[in-house]
Amino acid sequence: MIIITKSYMRLISLFAISVALWSGCQAQDFPVSTPSEQGLNEQLIGELIEIFSNEKPVPDRHSLLIVKNGYLVTEEYFNGYSANQLHMLQSVTKSFTSAAIGIAIDKGYIEGVEANVLEFFTDMTDIRNLDDRKRSMVLKDILTMQTGTDYHERGPDSPHYKLNALFTGWDSFYLNRPMVCEPGTKYQYDSGGVILLSAILKKASGQHADEFLEEHLFIPLGIERKWWIKNFEGHPHTGGGLSLRPRDMAKFGLLYLQKGKWNGKQIIPEWWVNESFNKRVDFDVEGRGNETGYGYLWWIQEPDVNNKEDHIVYSARGAFGQYIFIIPDHDMVIVVTADTKGEVYEHPVEFIYSHILPACH
Repeated sequence: MIIITKSYMRLISLFAISVALWSGCQAQDFPVSTPSEQGLNEQLIGELIEIFSNEKPVPDRHSLLIVKNGYLVTEEYFNGYSANQLHMLQSVTKSFTSAAIGIAIDKGYIEGVEANVLEFFTDMTDIRNLDDRKRSMVLKDILTMQTGTDYHERGPDSPHYKLNALFTGWDSFYLNRPMVCEPGTKYQYDSGGVILLSAILKKASGQHADEFLEEHLFIPLGIERKWWIKNFEGHPHTGGGLSLRPRDMAKFGLLYLQKGKWNGKQIIPEWWVNESFNKRVDFDVEGRGNETGYGYLWWIQEPDVNNKEDHIVYSARGAFGQYIFIIPDHDMVIVVTADTKGEVYEHPVEFIYSHILPACH
């Protein structure tokens, strides 16, 4: 029996890597340059590559890519990884799901972020724990992780682990959760709601999320290779089940940096990029390098008020060290993949401030 837990996702990632070698890997996904030619300090970038190459203090790094001014200026792989291999994105997947919702709204499949969640499931007449709070839940509450349900991911007895173990019924499992507060009033990290967005996309557009993204995002970006975890109903795991090449992660980051435009064509509506990067949840965290807020399934790091050299950073983040960083002030995208354990996988946030931003000056 296959149990779709986070540990299983890591095993699947290794399986995907083992079968994903492709001799025809495109060499020119981006124009290539050097850090110095694009205004970056070579010494600081070299130091960062050296840190990634060593097991201490940050083990199990797999890739580091830097795109500056539209040029791929750094592409390094570690621990046997290469540009040819798919990598499990974990919760970086959520930002792709956000893009799908924005496109669906723009194309008229979904009315907007105020669309009522239960209105997509009128065929489900036996939803449990139904009250006025659950009836009032809207898409915006899912996109900002403020649904008001009891869904959490803390340990093997959590709702998240139980959902991952199901072969079917991810939507009903989530919709049946008890409510603990009014939607829109309390942030709690919640992959279950994001997974529910897969069912909402199917209800609204007639396509599963992977099919919808294939047509409206991956084909326009020239992303040919990807892999999804799915349940037996065909729903892809939109909370963390996508695998891509790091270069294709960088394409997605560059798309958002360019306000949703790719090769002169608007792929994601510009207004959705702006709305996604607008801080919807304020974490009120002190200290440079920490996330300060959350948008529509994007993390936001704002400048330290005491350090005028810092710049706002947007990021998609996944467990075990998966990141896409976007720094508009420096026209830059950074991609990191890894399989680190514990809190150490958050170290790339620190590298932004210790090496990346200083290298821009």
